[in-house]
Amino acid sequence: MSLSASLLNQDPRDVGGPRQPLLGVRQLLKHFPLKQQGLPLLRGPAHAVRAVDGVSFDIMKGETLGVVGESGCGKSTTARVLMQLIEQDSGELVFDGQTVGSRAMPLRQFRRQAQMVFQDSYSSLNPRMTIEDSIAFAPTVHGLPAREAIARARSLLARVGLQPERFAGRYPHELSGGQRQRVNIARALALEPRLVILDEAVSALDKSVEAQVLNLLLDLKQEFGLTYLFISHDLNVVRFISDRVLVMYLGQVVEVGPAEQVFDAPRHPYTRALLRSMPSMDPSRRTEEAPLAGDPPNPINPPPGCRFHTRCQFAQPVCQQRAPTFVEAAPEHGVACLRYEAGSGYDDAGFEAGMLNKELQHG
Repeated sequence: MSLSASLLNQDPRDVGGPRQPLLGVRQLLKHFPLKQQGLPLLRGPAHAVRAVDGVSFDIMKGETLGVVGESGCGKSTTARVLMQLIEQDSGELVFDGQTVGSRAMPLRQFRRQAQMVFQDSYSSLNPRMTIEDSIAFAPTVHGLPAREAIARARSLLARVGLQPERFAGRYPHELSGGQRQRVNIARALALEPRLVILDEAVSALDKSVEAQVLNLLLDLKQEFGLTYLFISHDLNVVRFISDRVLVMYLGQVVEVGPAEQVFDAPRHPYTRALLRSMPSMDPSRRTEEAPLAGDPPNPINPPPGCRFHTRCQFAQPVCQQRAPTFVEAAPEHGVACLRYEAGSGYDDAGFEAGMLNKELQHG
């Protein structure tokens, strides 16, 4: 399917051109039913947190797809559903052309192909297992002889910068945060996966250690031919490591495109506000005005129409009446905003004037 055809069909999954996707996400839905004290779970859309609400995208082979958005937008829930740590309510995951969970791609086989590195490096490891045993555990479970699994664990320890003779017999509490995260990266590579999901994997590290781990991830990607899904709140880090960037808001994708385009020429008002929140050493970019006013709406009862219209300074009446579809704003750059839809009833001249005034205010 061509890019234009995909966008016209209101689906951002093929944004990224004709390259083959490694993982395709199709209309992913995950709602969490609410429970009141003493009552059973309340069912129905009015009694559930809509954590992930119709998300579609592709992760192309060999790329790093960065995912950004405010806390609570659904980034981590999406990652956990992709790994099948929690089951989606509906939607489909297609890995290398095969539906995950089908006879052709059973869950056990998929988990050899996809691994995850979590934010908390300590709780990710079993405190009663040595570092060597933690890395060798998964290969052993998947049928690798114990001696070969240990040899692989030691080789991976050396590859992530930890000398096996010094660290193999240690326990997690004997390591620093950066060392533990290197162990988690080695453990994720123990099954020789093709896809690695990194959920805030460097956010808890000191900046100097963070830089070392980021460079390590780039080296490992090239050496092992990996594909990354990289989730982070740090937009500078996302820009450094990502080939494409996906922006989420309140459980939905609002923009996706090449990293340079998203950062240098963002199309969605939410993306623009998000980028204005980035710290800068340039005094001319400093302002006392908040880049975005108000809190995100309640995910239990999201607003009708465009979900961002309650915080968008350029919102118009039509934004409250209909939800935007995903359209092509630039080559390989998709956005869900009525401004880019032909015949949507959006006053484009008013939008442009408001954007120009805002950009002048921020220099």
